[in-house]
Amino acid sequence: MRQRWDIFCTVIDNFGDIGICWRLAKQLVHEHGKIVRLWVDDLVSFSCIAPQVDPAAERQVIQQVEIYSWSMLPKAVEPADVVIEAFACELPEIYVSAMLQMTKQPVWINLEYLSAESWVAQYHGLPSPHPRLSLSKTFFFPGFVANTGGLLREKDLLAQRDEFTRHEEAGFWSTKHLPMRKPGELRISLFSYDAVPIDELIATLSACNQSILLIVPAGRIAEYIQRVSFDLISLQSDTVIVQNQLTIRIIPFMEQADYDRLLWSCDINFVRGEDSFVRAQWAGKPFVWNIYPQTENAHWHKLNAFLDLYTVNMSLSTAQAIRDLWLTWNGGMAWHPSAWLNFLTMRESLMQHSRDWINQLLKQDDLATNLVRFVENKL
Repeated sequence: MRQRWDIFCTVIDNFGDIGICWRLAKQLVHEHGKIVRLWVDDLVSFSCIAPQVDPAAERQVIQQVEIYSWSMLPKAVEPADVVIEAFACELPEIYVSAMLQMTKQPVWINLEYLSAESWVAQYHGLPSPHPRLSLSKTFFFPGFVANTGGLLREKDLLAQRDEFTRHEEAGFWSTKHLPMRKPGELRISLFSYDAVPIDELIATLSACNQSILLIVPAGRIAEYIQRVSFDLISLQSDTVIVQNQLTIRIIPFMEQADYDRLLWSCDINFVRGEDSFVRAQWAGKPFVWNIYPQTENAHWHKLNAFLDLYTVNMSLSTAQAIRDLWLTWNGGMAWHPSAWLNFLTMRESLMQHSRDWINQLLKQDDLATNLVRFVENKL
């Protein structure tokens, strides 16, 4: 009998949490043959990255994944063989009670946020007994090193990327109504939270001698750029802003597969949170990470831990260029154009490092495979 998996997801920052859960659900179905129900509390946000999703539907099946509105959880729900509580969301009491009544209790997994901090490997796989009930869940930490849960990576992801780069990139620009690349043009994608020095970045890019296309998905940053651009530009439309050698294109929000292609086809990617952060690494292009801000500045520990790991084999000058721009972009340092220019001069070495980094990550299995293996050992 095929295993049944339930994934519960609350949408925190609109796209990161649900983006990861959606990728995981699809991979469990298509690559591992599992029956997956995805319980989501915000189908509207979900529909932005999966346009097939009907925000008003209580139940729907998309790409063989059963998608349920969390608010419509039935009182007589039957728990699955495997239950994933994504990113510390709390399971409904009705569901927990149903788990308790089962003859064979499900494998209950608390899928945690991604971090490069050293303690992750120590806590990965540890049990967490319920404080009141005879149930126990396991902490499962994604990670970049051995003895962690690994990263999401479909088995054909890198082959798809390489095929796209060789034969399909031009067609992608056309289908997205974006112009063909000018000779010598630099293409940058921008996806970030609100608290970034966007004005300073645009001013710096506008002052460059090189032709630059900045591609910004619709959202609050795009709205801000459009709102303040009237005093800055020489040409304006709803979706195109031109200032000197800089052209800004506002594009509709993309479903996940197209967003991956955008990352593959740009020269530099500004990304945020966790899902786009991981996909930018698989894209193999230089990238800048805007980390999700946390209380008591806990995100700085995560940011610095990743930088320490990511730059360990870099030259000092390249590592410093990355660190300076990332800290500046996240508000840890005042913006200075030199941070961007130094990063830009390191593009070739960053490209080579991206390839080396991917080869290092490929030494461990992907997150879905590690989850399936863990469950098989438990059932």
